[in-house]
Amino acid sequence: MKCAVIGLGEAGGRYATALADQGHEVIGVDPADNPTPDGVRRVGSVQEAATGAEFVLVMTGAAASPGIARAVAPYLLSGVCYADFTSSAPAVMEQLARVVEATGASFADVAILGPVTWHGAHTPLMVSGSGAGAVEKLMRTVGAKVEPLDAPAGAAMAHKLLRSVFMKGIASTIWEAVEAGRVAGYEQWARDQIASQLAGDGHAVIERLLTGTRLHAERRSIEMKDTAAYLESLGVTPVMTRATEASLRRIAAAQ
Repeated sequence: MKCAVIGLGEAGGRYATALADQGHEVIGVDPADNPTPDGVRRVGSVQEAATGAEFVLVMTGAAASPGIARAVAPYLLSGVCYADFTSSAPAVMEQLARVVEATGASFADVAILGPVTWHGAHTPLMVSGSGAGAVEKLMRTVGAKVEPLDAPAGAAMAHKLLRSVFMKGIASTIWEAVEAGRVAGYEQWARDQIASQLAGDGHAVIERLLTGTRLHAERRSIEMKDTAAYLESLGVTPVMTRATEASLRRIAAAQ
């Protein structure tokens, strides 16, 4: 398969490498100074990457997603599968699907349900939309566990945002507790208390959450803003979600 990977950062670089390792032809593009993975042919524009591709995989930040879809749409052939792996809101995924499907291509809303830095291309995925089946087949070739939903675009991201209420919330809570413990001179005690409440290797979980928050506070704050809007659309008051968004923005600004 000829696969265009737009975005060669933390996630895109790993998926591009895995696809190339499985014998797929991978065309990569990224305006940032991210390295080009082995086996990937890098080009200078999203339009060039998408031309002639059978799959277009978008792995940028959510803010860039709508612009990429509009830029790429005229270059999509009928039957191409366009898969958005960003953390865009469900309503945005629905809009992107309309843009893409108007060209005769299929659209897949792909939710990454875990840390790619830990599991690489094997990270569990959830996918919805008209291209869900095609993405499931492609990503299984790289060893990913894929859960397809018989639902329109936006459904996979809705599930991910619901999961984010807990995952991003607990990460921010742990960050604050450890930060306070550090200032008070009781950081190890605070870590031990948190670890005693977590199953499995609690200290490893703490380190993963702290590291992830430090590296991705700004991106996650945007995701939590979308999560809060989604909860409000459900009639749920997102008190902790809004607080988590504010906390992540503070952490990002402090760095």
